[in-house]
Amino acid sequence: MKSTKMVLGIAVVALGFASCKDEKTEQAEKIVDSYVMYVDSLGNVSSEDAKANWRGIEATYQLKSGDAKAALGNMKDNAEAQKYLDEANAKYEALKAKYEAEIEAQDKAAAAANSKQQMRNALFGEGKVGEDMSFAWVDKDNILSVYQQFVDAVETNKDKYSREDWDEIKLMYEALDSRKNTVEKEGLSVDANRKISGLKLKFAPIYTLNRMGAKSGEMKKAKE
Repeated sequence: MKSTKMVLGIAVVALGFASCKDEKTEQAEKIVDSYVMYVDSLGNVSSEDAKANWRGIEATYQLKSGDAKAALGNMKDNAEAQKYLDEANAKYEALKAKYEAEIEAQDKAAAAANSKQQMRNALFGEGKVGEDMSFAWVDKDNILSVYQQFVDAVETNKDKYSREDWDEIKLMYEALDSRKNTVEKEGLSVDANRKISGLKLKFAPIYTLNRMGAKSGEMKKAKE
């Protein structure tokens, strides 16, 4: 009788152990499935939403990825699960490379745009000229001071400008000149017109010489 009870006891313990192990395996499979499903779901997220929330996506991925890797140790036969895990890893890394490259490009574009706006602010005043390069605010009463500030700022900062900066400056200069043609018809005084002509003569060699210098400097750096 004692022997029978002992055998039954061992059997119960064995069944309990097996049941516990099966529960661990089942739980591990759920964790791996959750990770794979999360990575798959990222493919349905719009590019703009993904980039805007990339830090959160990356944090969640790292958490789920870590849990999935740990869960593999609780599986009897984890070869198939490892395959799914590897495929999900590869899929995520491809998405990560794509979005991080796009985010980096956006950041660079934003920095460049900000740099251009800072230059426009220095040349014409805070917020006076935007990307549209509109000079509708320039009239016969303030156009001389606008040219004066423009030329003074260019002369002060001429050694800091890159070739791209000089090209941008030339575009703004031409846009201001175009506005001057309109302002002249609105009663620009002879004296103001004469002074503006003097400022234009001053600007021309500053632009030509310094743009050439900036271009030569960039070519020299490229060869190094």
